[in-house]
Amino acid sequence: MTQPVLAMTGATGFVGGTTLRLAIDAGWHVRALTRRPQPEREGVTWIAGALDQPDSLAEMAAGSDVVMHIAGVVNVPTRAAFEAGNATATGHVIDAARGAGVARFIHVSSLAAREPGLSDYGGSKERAEIIVRDSDLDWTIVRPPAVFGPGDTEMLDLFRMARRGIALLPPTGRMSAIYVDDLARLLVALAADRDTSVGAIYEPDDGRADGWSHRSFARAIGRAVGRSHVATLAIPRSVLKAGGRIDKLVRRSRAKLTPDRARYIAHPDWVATAGAHPPADLWRPERDTDDALAETVRWYRREGWL
Repeated sequence: MTQPVLAMTGATGFVGGTTLRLAIDAGWHVRALTRRPQPEREGVTWIAGALDQPDSLAEMAAGSDVVMHIAGVVNVPTRAAFEAGNATATGHVIDAARGAGVARFIHVSSLAAREPGLSDYGGSKERAEIIVRDSDLDWTIVRPPAVFGPGDTEMLDLFRMARRGIALLPPTGRMSAIYVDDLARLLVALAADRDTSVGAIYEPDDGRADGWSHRSFARAIGRAVGRSHVATLAIPRSVLKAGGRIDKLVRRSRAKLTPDRARYIAHPDWVATAGAHPPADLWRPERDTDDALAETVRWYRREGWL
């Protein structure tokens, strides 16, 4: 039997790295795009290139059975940079899939695409989704909520604060979360599925009904780091937005809390839509969130991050 081939962007990132590992374990050979040289790895053909280099994308897609687009930008300084890194780049990857005759296309988006007017990030993710939906490919779109797990840097500061017994949080609101291994399992399952998921937009999560309040999630992280109590402080929207302006002024292109990101963080509803969950016979979360947070903490400590 011929080994199936999966073309993948974002394979060197947080979500993509886990998906790469699980895809290989599931029997796929992966043609993975990379900007930088990578060590040889069984089951992987590294393709040197970038999302703005159509020739390298064409090479990545050539001979593949499925194209999976995970790469994107989360925190860049301008609207044009979001547009280039998310929307325009998605169009390039679709063109590469079409040129290689690959019909199956898995696109990793974000819950932010539900609120395109809220931030430049969300607007660019919505435009990327429109490009996917308007294509003639057999597409599936996945909108992950907050993703955590070994290797993640986005939530690392929250773990570090919880270890000290305090957590600075967004204004009152709710969120969903998902462990990176569970998300990666879904993506690998979708690559093999050519029936129920074609044309679907899924919003997976950890199975917690109605999601988490920011406070309850921070306290779950506190338990994972061994803190029986974590003092939580919700930052008012006005302060959060002011902080975004100050961070951009001080750290410029290195700013982590930009005004765009502050608007995104301050939104009160980042809960996965119940009716948009993947069907249970295709996928369901396996890892209890408390256990997954504890595993994340163990990894952070082994690596000296926490």
